[in-house]
Amino acid sequence: MKKLLLLAFALMLLVPAMAQHQDKVLGTWLTQYGDSKVTIKKDSKGKFYGEITWLKEPNKDGKPKVDDKNPDPKLQNRPIMGLRMLDGFVYKDSQWVDGTIYNPKEGKTYKCYMWFDDGNYNLLHVKGYIGFSFIGKEVEWTRSN
Repeated sequence: MKKLLLLAFALMLLVPAMAQHQDKVLGTWLTQYGDSKVTIKKDSKGKFYGEITWLKEPNKDGKPKVDDKNPDPKLQNRPIMGLRMLDGFVYKDSQWVDGTIYNPKEGKTYKCYMWFDDGNYNLLHVKGYIGFSFIGKEVEWTRSN
């Protein structure tokens, strides 16, 4: 009985610590080229997603940028601002995994995972890939808020 109470107490301490760490990704991030910001949030099911909330420049005509590289013609006129760029991430083993990242510059969606290194919660590593995770592109985003 003592062991069960001790285990229950340890779990009570551990669960809030895990929840606190998984939420460190929440907030606004300046992307690798400094031309856009993505705000990462958590949905009602506990999955993480990110929307483009700032763009450095409009298109050449001064109008808001649209998703003109999207392979679906129906989506090519949707605005980039507010676009869900990250979707479906879950927190597991100190990483946000099983998500996707949409690259509006290419009109392509990739599998993706994200993580922090060495407790630096102001630099987010984002890796998009096709197929195997060791083949892909890693970028670093800087916390903006």
